[in-house]
Order: sequence, then C-alpha cells, then structure tokens
Amino acid sequence: MIPQCRLYLITPPRLDDPGAFARDLEAALDAGDVAALQIRLKDHSEREIAGLARRLVSLAQDRGVAVLMNDSPALAIELGCDGVHLGQDDMSYAEARRMLGPRAMIGVSCYDSRDLAMEAADAGADYVAFGAFFDTATKAARARADLEIMEIWQETVQTPCVAIGGITPDNCPPLVTAGADFLAASAGVWGHPGGPAAAVRAFIVQIEQGLQARQS
Repeated sequence: MIPQCRLYLITPPRLDDPGAFARDLEAALDAGDVAALQIRLKDHSEREIAGLARRLVSLAQDRGVAVLMNDSPALAIELGCDGVHLGQDDMSYAEARRMLGPRAMIGVSCYDSRDLAMEAADAGADYVAFGAFFDTATKAARARADLEIMEIWQETVQTPCVAIGGITPDNCPPLVTAGADFLAASAGVWGHPGGPAAAVRAFIVQIEQGLQARQS
C-alpha cells in the first residue's frame, strides 16, 4: 500500500473576529489538500459555538472537507457535522456511536498510550490521535508522545493515526516518516507568518518529502 498523509486543521480556541477567520479558513482550504477540519472552540459556550460554526461547516463541506466537532456529539448533529472528536474525559465512543450512527466519523484522543489507542481501535474508532509531539500554546498538553508510538502503530494496526500538538511545517517531516496518516495543525496554520494559505502549501511540500522518505 502506498503511504499517505494528509492535513487535518483545527480551529483556534477562540474567534474574536469570525468573519476574518472565515476568510482565513477559505484561503487555507483553497491552498491545497486538506482532509478534515475540527471545530474546537474551547473558549466559547455551546450556544456561541452553534452560532459561530455554521458558516465554517458550510465552507469546509462545500470543498469536500470533513468536519468534526470537538467533544460534543449533540452539537455535531445540530450543525450537520461529519463526526466528532472525543477526548478521554468526554462521552464514551460507544455512546457517541449510538447517537451519531454508523456512518459518522469518530476519532479518539489517546495521548501517548498504545493501550488507549488499541481500546479505541477495537471499539471501532475511525482514527486515534497521538500527542502532543511538540510544545503548544493552543492547549495544555496532557502527555508528550514520541515517534516510536506511531512507528509501532503503523506496523501493527490498520486504524489510521493522527499526530497532534505543536505541529508546524518545519517540524512535521519526522512525523510523516514515522507513519502519521494525518497531521493535525492549529497555530501552525493560523499563526503562520505568511498566512494560512502559505502554511498549507508549506505543509504539503513537507508532507510530500516525508512520504518519499517513508518509502525509501
């Protein structure tokens, strides 16, 4: 099987200018191959998220990009998202699957634990997320993962894995080479000095180089 790795965007935790962020999101999505967008507006209430996210869901889905709601299956249903991303302290995978149905995409944060990842994969999760791999100001890292966890995962398990935590175009190639199926990025895109579109283009260049290294 030819190895693949794609970009997975995560919103900032707060949107002080929703219109400006919508324009940034459009630019990022139009700059290259983006697989998914996770709506993670941790600094807003659920009602605020419902109002802020509708336009973002539409912008992404109109471009064929899957949209996942962080934490809340109920909001995912309300906003017509494609699925949900769950942390270990959120609703259980089984309960989320019952709410969302068999076609929804459900991912689970597993931090630096292969045991948690195996439990999620065995339950039927569509992907598991490992991290944080680098320092990040977006959220307090619960654990620090290393490259070996993805190398072993890629060799032994078919469920896709997402690398998360402080990922930028500059530091991502080793993650691709180690076996990440997706790179989750937030500040590495929205805070890029050249803007979100330049960040996506830079990520894609580095992903391609990392995939070549993985095949060699």
